[in-house]
Amino acid sequence: MKQFGQLLLAAVLGSVCTITAYQWWGKENLGVRIEHIAGAPTNTVGYSSVENGQSVSLDFTATAEKVTKAVVYIRSISSDNVATKESNDPLQFFFGPNPQQRGPSQSSGSGVIINADGFIVTNNHVVQGADVVEVTLSDNRTFKADVIGTDPDTDIALIKINQKELPHLAFVNSDDSRVGEWVLAVGNPFNLNSTVTAGIISAKGRNINIINNNSRDDKKGNTAIESFIQTDAAINPGNSGGALVNLNGGLLGINTAIASQTGTYSGYGFAVPANIVSKVVEDLLAYGTVQRGWLGIEVHSLTSEFAKQEDLSVNEGAYVNSFGDFEDKSAAKEAGIQKGDVIVKLDAAPINSSTALIEYIGRKRPGDKVIVSLNRKGKTVVIPVTLKNRDGKMGTVKRVEKDAVATLGLELEDVDVKTLKKLDLKSGIKVKSLENGKVVRYTDMRQGFIITHVDDAPVTSANELNELLRKKKAGDLVTFSGIYEDYPREYIYAIRM
Repeated sequence: MKQFGQLLLAAVLGSVCTITAYQWWGKENLGVRIEHIAGAPTNTVGYSSVENGQSVSLDFTATAEKVTKAVVYIRSISSDNVATKESNDPLQFFFGPNPQQRGPSQSSGSGVIINADGFIVTNNHVVQGADVVEVTLSDNRTFKADVIGTDPDTDIALIKINQKELPHLAFVNSDDSRVGEWVLAVGNPFNLNSTVTAGIISAKGRNINIINNNSRDDKKGNTAIESFIQTDAAINPGNSGGALVNLNGGLLGINTAIASQTGTYSGYGFAVPANIVSKVVEDLLAYGTVQRGWLGIEVHSLTSEFAKQEDLSVNEGAYVNSFGDFEDKSAAKEAGIQKGDVIVKLDAAPINSSTALIEYIGRKRPGDKVIVSLNRKGKTVVIPVTLKNRDGKMGTVKRVEKDAVATLGLELEDVDVKTLKKLDLKSGIKVKSLENGKVVRYTDMRQGFIITHVDDAPVTSANELNELLRKKKAGDLVTFSGIYEDYPREYIYAIRM
């Protein structure tokens, strides 16, 4: 028993010595310490100096609450019967149909309410080719929208819902924005409504050659206007058409594209500047189409190597390479601008690249006057230029209204008397070709079909058919009756306008 007590005492003394040594040595040499503290989460993301020199925390909550109410979710429904493929382009738009999808497709994006009466700005590629456009507000109300107008050259579209007293955002002067300025991106990525992310303006005047690059006319060249605001605020598929705002909630731009190898956020997004957007909207409202002034020149930005090669005395500016295929219509050539000139200023705006020139002129209309300052063989030359339209004229461009037949995707031709007699027909119009339109989307009509009746009314010419269709309202059912030359039995096709 006495031996057991001695053993117990030795064990206790050993434990005390171990604990004491750990407290003395361990606290000084412990490599990792994990601390847990209690407290409310902070909303401080940075500091900014005010006029009196004090530092105040940046708080995005008020701006986010204001902006999210004016950003909407847009769903576009198209009935194209064409398979679609996923793009591998690293510069991608923010949405697209599902890979390898056939038949009716749905795409989604975002939009920004710009006035209380229901006008909404979004991207052209969000609504392009859609048969139905639906808008869901921040309070989950859903409405059908009408497409007021589109501008593929800037990828901007204006749509409208029939509602009043809506929360909306005002445009701000995007020229006043600065690299390094805090911005918020608001949209609906991955169908997650009212998502807000923060970042800074990383660069301005970016040209990434993505707008309209699948539908360029070789005869007209590339007419796209790109001078994006680049931001590192996280944006993803579904943000397309959403708002890029400053910390006062002013609309700085419309989010349009991302630079990504995967199709999702990996660093940078691009927004159409508000000054370009507002000009497009004003034109669509006033004229039904965008009024774009043209200098009539082809330009490219200077590099140090090119400047040295051409023995130029400036390293920045827009070099006049040629007058393109429209030399006889060029306002610049008519005013005295020459090939090899370097444009360095338009009015009071410095021009340090071709992108800056394209953006500035893109805000002008035919008939507007611009003071062009250029460097010609080391000398400064100032030339006033009156801009023209694409056709080389001063007047505004009228909106081209498609007739009802063209809207359906039909190209028609008269049927000769011999064929009518052979088929025992009194009248008829042949479908010469079928283009993308409702007839192709919704029916199996083939080229060569001879339309004899529309809604049981006989037709004798394309003009007569067009007049019959113009009397129809959206949603009205229309039936086309007729035959094929090789299959002389009656076929009937029905579609809704």
